[in-house]
Amino acid sequence: MAVMSEKRDYYEVLGVARTATQTEIAAAYRKRAIKYHPDHSKEDGAAEKFKECAEAFEVLNNAEKRAIYDQYGHAGLQRSGAGPQYHDVEDIFDAFNDMFGGGMFGDIFGGGGRRRSRRPRRGGDVRCDVTLDLEEAAFGIQKSVEFDRNETCGECSGSGAAPGSSPQPCARCHGHGQVVQSAGILRVQTTCPQCNGAGVVVTDPCKACRGRGAVTVRRKMDVAIPAGVDDGMQVRLSGEGEPSPNGGPSGDCYCFIHVRKHPLFQRDGTHLILRLPISYSQAALGATVEAPTLRGREEVVIPPGTQSGEVFRLRGKGVPDPRGGRTGDLLVQTYIEVPKKLSKQQEEVLRKLAEVEHAEVAPERRSFLEKIRHYFTHHEEEAKTDELA
Repeated sequence: MAVMSEKRDYYEVLGVARTATQTEIAAAYRKRAIKYHPDHSKEDGAAEKFKECAEAFEVLNNAEKRAIYDQYGHAGLQRSGAGPQYHDVEDIFDAFNDMFGGGMFGDIFGGGGRRRSRRPRRGGDVRCDVTLDLEEAAFGIQKSVEFDRNETCGECSGSGAAPGSSPQPCARCHGHGQVVQSAGILRVQTTCPQCNGAGVVVTDPCKACRGRGAVTVRRKMDVAIPAGVDDGMQVRLSGEGEPSPNGGPSGDCYCFIHVRKHPLFQRDGTHLILRLPISYSQAALGATVEAPTLRGREEVVIPPGTQSGEVFRLRGKGVPDPRGGRTGDLLVQTYIEVPKKLSKQQEEVLRKLAEVEHAEVAPERRSFLEKIRHYFTHHEEEAKTDELA
């Protein structure tokens, strides 16, 4: 399904100014992480607030992501693929314990924090891009997509070790994946730098995957694009991301939607806008003209005296709402097209019309000319008064 959630401003979530330094952002996150820790907070919705704060910190603590967010907001993060990568509370513990020191939550709450090496981790997400015509985006379509993802190496079954060998317990952390560093009375638990938290090291790496335990595979599949998607939206393919490194659920694949510019229509949400040229005689006398829609031709009645820029609404001729709401409208905006070249007959008729208009000025034009005369008369009288003074 398309991912279209409303999000709060990240600076508001952490309670910091947009000019806040990295130190101020980290301090604000620490404070809120402690306040909303789901194992200890009794507030309603504490877990959701905890995840919201972690998501905000993940973006604002990264210079590149923060720059994208400051310029383009949440939509910019989605389009660039730089959005938050953590989907549950356990993922947040894994990522941010390392960032602040592995014992951040455990030290604060007396051992209540979780340990990364003791639980299965979710696989990473991947992305692909889908480019659509406006008609395809409006009505939905089945599209074939391709993307790369890491899959478990068949030679070593994901261990990273060459056939006939096996990973060995890490000598530095003794298989725990974490080490404790002391500085005076302060003890900080961090991820083991030698095994990167795995608890084991590969001494004889697999040649097929070079010790990674995974190989890159090109995946091809058909995706059902729902009707009404817009540029910048995402379609999530559950479980099509990378496998977990230790038996957890696979990640997801996110298809980023790009919609080509249409030669006739502009899109505004579920509405479409069409600029329709009409002649001076059609605007003055009225006419019934044909207008294109995504579903065929429709007649538009132009009443006599139509002005350039007037909008006529064709209900239900826009784009379906991907969230299940009603279909939008087609907004036909007329503009009077002035010919660059005239035939002799057209020129004669227009000259006669010009003579008539000069003799009998229309009320709107008369009002405008009166305003011009009043403007110049007023300024001339002021000038005379200044000269006499």
